[in-house]
Amino acid sequence: MSDWTAGYVADIGYTYGYYPELNPVRARLAFLKAGLVCPEVGSACELGFGQGLSANLHAAASVVQWHGTDFNPAQAGFAQSLAVASGADAQLHDQAFADFAARPDLPDFDFIALHGIWSWISDENRAVIVDFVRRKLKVGGVLYVSYNTQPGWASFVPMRHLLTQHAAVMGAEGRGIVHRVDGAMAFADSLMALNPSYAKANPQVVERMKFMKGQNRHYLAHEYFNRDWHPMHFATVADWLAPAKLSYACSANYTDHVDALNITRDQQSFLAEIPDPMFRESVRDFLVNQQFRKDYWVKGARSLSALEQTEALRRQRVMLITPRADVSLKVKGALGEATMNEATYGPVLDLLADHQPRTLAQLEQAGTQSLSKLLLSLIVLGGAEHVAPVQDEARAAQLKARTDRLNAHLLQRSRGAGEVNHLASPLTGGGIPVDRVSQLFLLARQQGLKLPQEWAQHAWSLMSAFRHRLMKDGAPLTTDEANLAELTRLAGLFAQKQLPVLQALQIA
Repeated sequence: MSDWTAGYVADIGYTYGYYPELNPVRARLAFLKAGLVCPEVGSACELGFGQGLSANLHAAASVVQWHGTDFNPAQAGFAQSLAVASGADAQLHDQAFADFAARPDLPDFDFIALHGIWSWISDENRAVIVDFVRRKLKVGGVLYVSYNTQPGWASFVPMRHLLTQHAAVMGAEGRGIVHRVDGAMAFADSLMALNPSYAKANPQVVERMKFMKGQNRHYLAHEYFNRDWHPMHFATVADWLAPAKLSYACSANYTDHVDALNITRDQQSFLAEIPDPMFRESVRDFLVNQQFRKDYWVKGARSLSALEQTEALRRQRVMLITPRADVSLKVKGALGEATMNEATYGPVLDLLADHQPRTLAQLEQAGTQSLSKLLLSLIVLGGAEHVAPVQDEARAAQLKARTDRLNAHLLQRSRGAGEVNHLASPLTGGGIPVDRVSQLFLLARQQGLKLPQEWAQHAWSLMSAFRHRLMKDGAPLTTDEANLAELTRLAGLFAQKQLPVLQALQIA
């Protein structure tokens, strides 16, 4: 019997994550910051879409025609059910990369996305993907690729090998991958308790193991226990992508665009003396001990003139997607946590506090900052997921029926399950975080209940039917009264803070 999994974990599903970097609407601001032309995206493809949440949220909330494949039929089936619910006509399949790449009915693409795939597949599949990108990505088109990176993983490679070896040799095959993951983690604990010289030489491994113990076992299985696991230097990825005529454009991680958050002034000066931009990226990875990259590459990079960049920036629309009172002025970079200057960021946040979209020109005219400083502020706020680029009102109106259908489907699903924690906004062109309890409150509103206490009662009637309980201060609430009281408190906060934002985002 042939192994259709190609060594990839397939006996449990991937997590229901949403990845905003795959949103072409969001990518545009990163390209503008880098001074590069970003294509108008009409057709896009995601290879290895997992549960398909990103592909479906982006298909429903944009005019982009999305295609994609994931080899796991259970995941493809879930993704297809979301496409049917929204009516966005996303073409999502369960084919292996080689079979999908050979399809004669695929269009050429403006945008191709690979999230969490590159590091976990064989060289054979990587070659298939590069050839697919070479043939199917349009001139000027964008490739998004995320991957585990060296040198950040160098010390952990031996431990990962030991974990997978234990799962293969000591784990009971019939007990399933989660049992084997638990067994491998327990074995590693016992090993580390002996204070081996490996741990003394690599103390960060001990900290990573502690962190891993608290993570979802499904995530760990997919992250660490596949047959293929190849953290790769940036330069090696560049060599792989060269036959597809791709050049590096910029990071998809907004905060990577802000040197002050990631490297010291001396390090910035050191990098500035390196004339080759590709080698400069490799050196930067050493400075920050990079573990995971999120990159945009482009087939034929074109620079914007200063005038073109300025005009495009002034047309760009943004909005605040977090309640103003909840915006933390803390932001994380490679150098650790930094505090945003209230005098710099406060006026921008105040202008956006009504959660209405505004162009950068409008913000600039308000006199808070120059355009260049305003761009930097919005990049930082966007990296912290407080601000998002948005589409125009006419396009949002065109898409709202689709996002309403998808959101209604996801709200119905939240009655018995809580894995999906995003809903679609026709303004942002993608997903917005909305936890399960908030989804149940939205469902109650859809059913005509008007008061927060009614939303709480409705939510508890659904949760209690499945013996679901809330957590508070790290412990489950055990009584009906305690759960209902906490839901009532949360419903009041939801009505005051989150609901106005979701209404502005055209989700509620």
